[in-house]
Formats: sequence, structure tokens, C-alpha cells
Amino acid sequence: MSLKISRVPENIDFPREEENILKFWKDIDAFQNCLKQSKNKPRYSFYDGPPFATGLPHYGHILAGTIKDVVTRYAHQKGFHVERRFGWDCHGLPVEFEIDKTLGIKGPEDVEKMGIDKYNAECRKIVMKYATEWETIITRMGRWIDFKNDYKTLYPWFMESIWWVFKELYNKGLVYQGVKVMPYSTACSTPLSNFESGQNYKDVVDPAVVVSFPTNEGFSLLAWTTTPWTLPSNLALCVNPKLIYLKIKEKSTENVYVLQENRLPVIFKNVEDFEILEKFPGSKLAGIKYTPIFDYFVDKCPKAYQVLTDGYVTDDSGTGVVHQAPYFGEDDFRVCLAAGIITRDQEIICPVDASGRFTEPVKDFVGQYVKDADKNIIANIKARNRLVQVGQVKHSYPFCWRSETPLIYKAVPSWFVRVEQMSKDLLKSSEATYWVPEYVKEKRFGNWLKEARDWAISRNRYWGTPIPLWISKDKQEIVCIGSIAELSALTGKEVTDLHRESIDHLEIPSSRPGQPPLRRVTEVFDCWFESGSMPYAQCHYPFENKKEFEDVFPANFIAEGIDQTRGWFYTLIVLSTALFNKPPFQNLIANGLILASDGQKMSKRKKNYPDPLEVVTKYGADALRLYLVNSPVVKAENLRFKEEGVRDVIKDVFLPWYNAFRFLMQNVERIVQEDNIDYKFDENTARDNVMDKWITSFTQSLIQFVKKEMAAYRLYTVVPRLTKFIDHLTNWYVRMNRRRLKGENGVKDCKVALDTLFGVLFDMIRVMAPFTPFLTELMYKTLRQLLPGDSLESVHFNMIPEPKQNLVDINIERAVQRMQAVIELGRVLRDRKTIPIKYPLPEMIVIHRDETYLNDVNSLLSYVLEEMNVKKVELTSDKEKYGITLRVEPDHKILGSRLKGDFKAVTQALKNLNNEQCEKLIADGYVEMIGQKIDLSEVRVIFQASGNDQYEAHSDNDVLILLNVTPDQDMLDEGFAREIINRVQKLRKKAHLVPTDEVDVFCSTTKSGDISRIINLHRELIETTVKAPLKPIESLTASKPVIIEEIQELKGAELKLIITWRKDVEMPANPWANIVLQGLQPRFGAETNNASIVLTDKDGKYITVENLYNEIKVLFGLYGTKFTLWCDGVEVKSTNNMNAKTIIVSPTTPKGIENKTNPLCKFINIANGSKATTLFLENPQGKVTMNKEQALKFLSNCFGVQV
Repeated sequence: MSLKISRVPENIDFPREEENILKFWKDIDAFQNCLKQSKNKPRYSFYDGPPFATGLPHYGHILAGTIKDVVTRYAHQKGFHVERRFGWDCHGLPVEFEIDKTLGIKGPEDVEKMGIDKYNAECRKIVMKYATEWETIITRMGRWIDFKNDYKTLYPWFMESIWWVFKELYNKGLVYQGVKVMPYSTACSTPLSNFESGQNYKDVVDPAVVVSFPTNEGFSLLAWTTTPWTLPSNLALCVNPKLIYLKIKEKSTENVYVLQENRLPVIFKNVEDFEILEKFPGSKLAGIKYTPIFDYFVDKCPKAYQVLTDGYVTDDSGTGVVHQAPYFGEDDFRVCLAAGIITRDQEIICPVDASGRFTEPVKDFVGQYVKDADKNIIANIKARNRLVQVGQVKHSYPFCWRSETPLIYKAVPSWFVRVEQMSKDLLKSSEATYWVPEYVKEKRFGNWLKEARDWAISRNRYWGTPIPLWISKDKQEIVCIGSIAELSALTGKEVTDLHRESIDHLEIPSSRPGQPPLRRVTEVFDCWFESGSMPYAQCHYPFENKKEFEDVFPANFIAEGIDQTRGWFYTLIVLSTALFNKPPFQNLIANGLILASDGQKMSKRKKNYPDPLEVVTKYGADALRLYLVNSPVVKAENLRFKEEGVRDVIKDVFLPWYNAFRFLMQNVERIVQEDNIDYKFDENTARDNVMDKWITSFTQSLIQFVKKEMAAYRLYTVVPRLTKFIDHLTNWYVRMNRRRLKGENGVKDCKVALDTLFGVLFDMIRVMAPFTPFLTELMYKTLRQLLPGDSLESVHFNMIPEPKQNLVDINIERAVQRMQAVIELGRVLRDRKTIPIKYPLPEMIVIHRDETYLNDVNSLLSYVLEEMNVKKVELTSDKEKYGITLRVEPDHKILGSRLKGDFKAVTQALKNLNNEQCEKLIADGYVEMIGQKIDLSEVRVIFQASGNDQYEAHSDNDVLILLNVTPDQDMLDEGFAREIINRVQKLRKKAHLVPTDEVDVFCSTTKSGDISRIINLHRELIETTVKAPLKPIESLTASKPVIIEEIQELKGAELKLIITWRKDVEMPANPWANIVLQGLQPRFGAETNNASIVLTDKDGKYITVENLYNEIKVLFGLYGTKFTLWCDGVEVKSTNNMNAKTIIVSPTTPKGIENKTNPLCKFINIANGSKATTLFLENPQGKVTMNKEQALKFLSNCFGVQV
């Protein structure tokens, strides 16, 4: 035949094949070709959130990248043009913090001393530190994204678009400068936005002190704080005007204190030591003056040191009296400002520098880091007799997301975007978007937007996009710059870069005559402002690509982790709403977090998770991809990463799928060779077989389901359905149609079955291509050879097939589903009685009240008979005929945890239900008893065949199955015959034989009588199934080349099986083996890695392993090279059992390789009387061993005569 079929190997190394596919994609420039092919198709826009390249990618990045790749691949295969550009965050704290650590920079003064130009040059050096590793890992994961046409936030054109965004906001009155108390990172010397501070809370232990504040009213107010370092800046106390406060006297000291009523027993354990003098509302304390602990700011705030009232003070912590340090607490600032203790235009009272160290006038603690000063402050207060209590408290506290140091709250002049006034518009924008899962948008994100505060966008740092505001010294004149051209025009200087070192020195002349020029403010943008601007900046909007951007905005799709609800998702929607009053994206997938297997956060320090690349090297990227997207993490839940989960994808999904594909190709090869058919796939094949119709319909229903669910971005429903489909295909369709696919029902029916399986696999690989791009490509490369006409070069150039509704038959799908239920229940009964499926049973009874159900099963009865291996199946609705009764038992785990104390009584009530009540429970789905509603899912319904031990009963609460579990002797004999068949088939597989190999089987047994009887009785069944005659070993002749032999234990007897080639093929007269180098290169003239070798000497004795090593060294020139000999994955210790095997020569444990049944090298056998010997004419493969004279000399030596 002209058709050449690529043989599919039995064993597959998935990671190795993926490496080959990567090379194939590179060779054909697959990704760019995809983009070229779709150039004129409708656009599908996608934004990729930019990561920092200062760290290596972790599982969170791999997960988000996989989700993005799946969705964008799918969009391409649905007929869209999908540009995918990678982006990099290059500015901000992550970069600066690394440089500060490297250079030992402690604060702003160190940077000023070094010079901003030199500092930024150091930052620029490391921004792409791990870019190569990122590209390597992302590419290895199978993700297609454009790295060459990437965007970086440090590109001047990107920064220019950020300036445009800012100027638009400025012109709309959305930008202002103000003083607010904000989260502040002392390690990074900069304020953080409120959403940044919410990203990293940790449980910490802090000091907790109760301090007294004496008044002129004869009592002291007691205030509690966990930040003693703020006490030097105390300017007021605050109480709740509506709560009740107590005036108490300590009996032993006569000290009089005031605190909130509910806090007395918490602060003072021995309440009996105090006398309550008075009760009153907090409002009575308003305006009372007290004596401060420290007098550093007495002259600056004449209204300070009095009691204020506000509703934010609660009775669930502390003393109900809160000390106010207005420049170190948000509520403190608000309350003190409202009371006139401080004013907006006064000098800020903040005696803490940029690095968190005390400054003048706090003379007692100058230079001390505030957290370190706690102990000294407490000691100082104690010395002043103002310390009432000291202890510790464990609480949740915000940490800097970059430096992992505790934040403080500190008043800092900053530039803000007015977000609070946009709240309604933000919620409206959010409402116009679609999120998966929806609750993240409605709850987590929606609540955040409702409480949104003005966004502090400025950072007191150096490496970032400078805020483009030029301000006069008297602050009366401000110019906001929106482009490079505008800055050049106003300064008269050429501008090529926008970083601080390039523009800080530029001045803009004042519009007021005689006034000094305007200078730029020193701050740079928060890097979240930059990433939030990426939709516009990545295409240099509005300076370039204006129409292209507007045509595809908002984006069709974005995806990141759930933590970005307070990060990138938030900044995107704030800026887009402010600019265009609409959202920047239409659809969003928020994934959950990936944790270590023990539920802890993944930690490099703890090494509590496997390296991603090691997992990919071990199992392949497809397995990791499918494991991740087939988990709860794609619907924003957390995933405990378990390596065995990746392994199980190989075992449970890929291997069955691959074996179905291999089985198809084996039988295509068979029909080509044996039936002389030039096979090509025919998608229009007429199908009469019900299972062909079912799997075809089932496939079309799957395609319809995937289309619907992917349109809704519900990956968490799609992937389970896809993997379940593979189970249906392999364990139902292929299993039930093996004989047809092997041609046992004739060539015509075989061709229909092959076309059906081919069509299903072809549809399947196109649907699965976005999820498992490597394995689908591997299968497609083989399948495309059998497609009629021209085929596309890659599976990823193919479109997802549209569902063919005319092929959908819901009646057949329903019937097969019911058949499956019956068979699965029957299998459970066999397992329960430990009766293997090989052993036939007399009868199976299917009981169901619905006639349609029984008719469905009846239409597929032949499959039930074969799968269950029963002689007879009876279908009935009369369970009384078989004495079936029902009883109910509770599910102890479910009901026990729910009912607790009532569980025992409910259990007894359930056991007391009679047959009719049990049937009503099944019909209604619940039962009410003892004041409890018990659901059907919380109990187990047990069916009993009363007075009939020959039947076992089982039900799924829908259909009831009875199985006669008492086989007769004939059935036991047939089961034994099937056991022999099973042993032969396993031995064929072990020898790597394929269906087209023509072989004979020889057998003998130690208990010949009974086994021989069974073999003779069922010879036709055995020989038809194994496709070979079964002969006695005594009839085996030397001309039959043995492929494999094995002695097995079978029912207390030894069964010896030998498989030989059917034809008398000439094989080496002597024992021999093939030799294959792996991980080594031949030397000294040897050019190939393959050889064949005789394993016996001239006297017919097996050579030693040492001799074998020496011969291999000579053959391949491996002198001085260390290596080990392996066969079937085990080190070779003896040559005696190596005949016709493949020996691998490798310095390490080798990858598996198939045993070749023929020598790799050409040979001749020469006989002299009864003695024969083998001469290999080439060794290594392709290299002539000896000339005529040498051959004659060799033979003379072998036979001991002159030749």
C-alpha cells in the first residue's frame, strides 16, 4: 500500500515529547503564524498584568498565566485575532528595596549622597534580572505570548502615556495635594496606599500599656495603647459620648480612675479591690483638661490636652479612653482636626523622620527607631508614676508588602486622586463587568469600592515615573505637563528620557514677571498608577495607535489572583472610570491562592513546595496545567498544591487518552496491512451502530457545553467535563467496541468504528488544545496524515469545531447513561463478592418502576450481557417478586456532625422506618422526624433480597440491581479460560507486540488434566480472542524464534507460556542481544549508537558480564568511560537471561526503550553438522565487521576445521 502509518510507541515520556513539540513550534514559528493567519479576523483584546522581573515566577504566576493562555488560545480557535503582549513592571519599591539591600542604603540621605542618577542607574541594571528565567518558564509551560513586542513601564513612551493619564485627571479636578495619615513603610521611606497596606497582615505580639492622665477634677483618665511610641506625640484623649463610664477608687492606694464600664473587669481582674464612686455617660467628660505625660508640644497646640468625644471609640477593647496622636492615626487626625486641636494650615507635628527615627524636639528618644523605643518610653512613663499596667497583646498588624517590615501610620504630605467622590461611578463601572466567580465582584470588590478612599499616588522615592507637576516656590502657580513635547516646549530643552535624573533640573519660566521659575515636585508615581495605566500606555495612547486602541477598548478579558481586587483590578477601574467613565475590561477571572500541601503559605525559606520546573521536568507542563485549571483555585478558592495531583493527571487522564489514540492507530495500521485498505478519515460515514451514534452525539453535546461555558469563562465547569469525557471514551466506547475496531465484525464495520473513533479524537484534540497544547499537538501530528485533502500544520491553527446538532440524539445519550448506571451497580456487586469479571454469572435482574428506563436498558442489552459477563438479564418493575425490602441507615459522618445530641434518637427512628416509609423517603427526597428534616443525601438506603441468598442487591436510589452470585461449574470453567486469555494478553503486551504481529502461543501446566480439559473445552474462545493458536510446548521446534516466555502461578498450578513468531523467521543461531548507547557518544570510528552482539562463546557458554562490558568498550571505543548496562530498567548482572533483549549502555538510569524483536545488525548463520554459529556482518550498525579472509578465519576457529 502507498499509505505509510506512523507507529505510535507503547510507552510515552510526556515531558520529553513536550520538548520535541517546543522545537516543532519554534521551527514553524507557530505563534507568529497563528497571528498572521488571524490578522483580518475580529479582534479579541486581552491585558496582561505586568509582573516584576526582580524575582522568579512562582505557582501563582504559572496559574494565572495558564488561565490567560487557555482563554486566549480558545479565543483564537473561535475565530478571533488575539494579540498577546507580555509586560514588565520596572519601577517602584520592589526594585528600590533590592538596591537598598545591596548597597546598604538606610534612608533618603544615603541616596542624596550617592546621587539620584547613580542610584537609578543601579535600579535600571536589575529590573530585568530574571527576565530570561521568566521567558524560559513561561515558554516551557506552553504559554504563547509575545516577548519581543513587550512593554516595560520604564520605556519613555510608556511613561509619557502615564503623564497624559495624570494630566487628564488633573484637568478634571481629580488631583489634589493634602496631608493625610497614611500607612508608611519606614524601610522604604515612603507612604503606601490604603489598598497596599491591606495586602499583608500578620499576627504579631506588641506591648500593651495602660497609662494615667491626671485631671484637675480629682481623678485620672486611663488610656490603653499598643503603640507606646506614639505617646510622646499625644495631644488629646477621646471617649464615646454615649457609652457609660465609671469613676472608681482603688482601695489600697486611694487613686481615683475613670474608664468605660464594660472594661473594668478586663483591665482589673480583681474588681473587688475597687469601689465604684460614680456612673455617667462619656459626654460628661468632654472638655476636661488633663496633664500630658510629655511636654514637647505644649507651646505649639494651645487647645491640646483635653478630652474629646467621638463615636469611633468602642467598648470591646482597651479602656474606652483612646489617646490621640493626630499625626499618627487616621481617626486621631479627623477628631483632633474637627475639635480645632490642630488645623490644616499649621506645621505638621510629626517628630519621626523618613526612616522611622525620632527627631527633635522629642529629646529623650532622638535617633531611636520608633518600635525599638517602646521599651525606653515605657520605662520613662513608669519613672513618672504614670504607668498603671504593662503587658502584651497578640493582634493582626499590617506589614510592608515589599520589605516585610511593620508599617506605621504617619502624616505625610502627598498627592491624591479624588476616589471618594467617584464611588457611585466606580460601582456603575464595576456593575458593567462580568466576573468569575461573581461573588468576588459583588462582595469583596464591591465592598471595597463602596468604602474607597482617596488614592495617595505619590511616593517619596527615586526610581519611578516622576509626577509631572512644576510648582512655583510660593505654590501660587502650578503647571501640569502631559507630554514630552509640552515639556520641551515649556523648558526649551530636548527631552529623551523622563526619569528624575533627566528632568528634575529642568525649570519652567513663571508666567508672572519677575518671579523665579517653577521646579518639579520631587515625588514619583506609585507603581500601581503605572500598571493601572497599562491599557493606554502599552500602545502609547493617545500619541499613537489611537484608533486601534479605541476599537478594542475595553478589553475582552483579564485575569489575575484574587488579591488584585485591592491592587491591579482596582487601579484599572479607578483610572478607566476617571478617564472614560466606563470599565477597562468586560470579563475577568479571579483565581485563588496556591498554598503548600499542609495549607501553609508557600515559602522559599521553609522549602515546603516542589520547584515548578522540577515538576514540569518530571510530569510535563500539560499535566501541571490541567491539575491547576481542574481545581477549586479557578473559582477563587485556595488550592493545597500536591505533587501527586499532577501525577494523577498522567495516570487518570493522559495515559487512558493516549492509549485510546494508540489503539486507533494500531488498528488503522492493521486494516492497511491486513485488509489492503488505503485508510483516510471520512467524517460523513453513515453510522448504524448505537454506540457509534452515542459517542458521536455525546461528543457534539460536549462541544456545545464547552462553547456555552467558555463563553461564560467558567473553566471550573469545562475541565471536569472534558476529563470525564475521556473516561467515557476510553472506559466505555473503546472498551465496548474493541472487537469492532480490531475488525472482528468485518472490514466494513471496522472502517465505520475507526472513522467514529478518529472523528471523536479529532474533535477532542481541537477542543482540548487550549488546555493541553502539547499532547494535542503530538496526537494531531499523527492524525493529520489520515485527513483527506490538505491539513493545517498545527492543531492550534485549527478552529474549535462547531457542534453539529443533527448528530445529537438525547434519547441514545439517556439510554447509554442508564446502561452505564446498571453496569456500574453490577460491578460494585461483583467487587463486594470478589467475583472477577472474567467469571460468568447466571443472571442479573434490573428493577425500575419506569417502563421507559427498562426499554432504554433493553435497547443496549447485548452490552450489559457482555460487560457484566452474565448469561441472562431480566428487566422488571416488580420488586415484590424477589422479596425486596428497604431499610435506612444514617450517614454517620454527615448527620452526626449536624445533629449532635439528637443523632442517637434520629438514628433509631430511621432504623424503625418500614418498607413503605422508606419508599416515600426515596420518592420525596426527605423525611421529617423528631423535629428534624432528614435529606436523602444524609442517609444510606439498603436493599435486601429477603430469604434469597443467591442474590446480591444494590441501588443508586433510582434503579435496583440483583445479581445471582452462584455460578455453576461450566461458568467457572469459562472464567478459568478467560483467566488464561488474560495471562496471554498481558504477556503479549509485556513483549511490546502489536495486533498486526503474527505469533503462536505454546503452553504447559503442572496440573495438566483439569486445565487441559478447560483449554480443549474453550479452545475456540481462547484462540479467537488471543488471535493465535494455543499449542503444547512439546510441539515447539528450534525454528520458532521465541519472543518471550514466562512461568506464572494460576489457581495453584504453574502455567508456562511461550510466544513465538508464527513464521519460521531466521534468527541468530546463538543467544544474542541488541546494544543501544544512551547519553554517550561512540568514539574511534564508530558512528552509530546501535549494535548487536553474540552472548555465547565458541563452546556455547554464556559470556560473563565483565566480558560483555569489554566487548562493548571495543565496539564503541568507550575506553576509560564509566557506564552501566541496563535492561528493562534494571542493571544487568548476568547475561543468561538477556537473549533477544535490548541492553542500554548509559552513565545514568536510562529512559525506557522498546525491546526490538530482531537484531539491529545484519547477520548470517552457518552450520556444520549439528553445530551452528552466528556471524554479524556489521557492528556497530552500518559498519562492516570483517572481510572475506577474516570471516573464513573466524569460522575455522569456531568449527575447528579448515573452511
